[in-house]
Amino acid sequence: MQQTPTSPPDWEIKLLYDGECPLCVREVNFLQRRDAGRGSVKFIDISDDSYTPEDNAGIDFAAAMGRIHGILPDGSIVRDLEVFRRVYEILGMGWVYGVTRVPVFGTIADQFYKIWAKLRLKLTGRPDLETIIAQREERLAQSSAARCR
Repeated sequence: MQQTPTSPPDWEIKLLYDGECPLCVREVNFLQRRDAGRGSVKFIDISDDSYTPEDNAGIDFAAAMGRIHGILPDGSIVRDLEVFRRVYEILGMGWVYGVTRVPVFGTIADQFYKIWAKLRLKLTGRPDLETIIAQREERLAQSSAARCR
């Protein structure tokens, strides 16, 4: 079905993920199987050179790489563990993150996520964020220069 500018999106949340992170891809593959083609979750690979902030609530590449983001149909943004809580709830598995809704457990889980987000690139054997951003900018500049010829 073709979406018009005034019609609400078919999805319930847009999940921005790093398609070059092996653990992120594993999680997304699992979630896509759970979504079973319904389109309740729209998966956006931020590592794809076609990723643009304009199509994703203004979230630039660096911000998207720094922590997980979700975009709701009304344009509001959720971050960190709240993204997982919402996605799992939408896919009928809210119980997985249910305990994180209890304040003390939620606070602890949120802190663990922040540590994970900070160490994610290093733990998955990837360059630091500044290097990844520089490599992307160089690729995009080369691609743009090639199109202009």
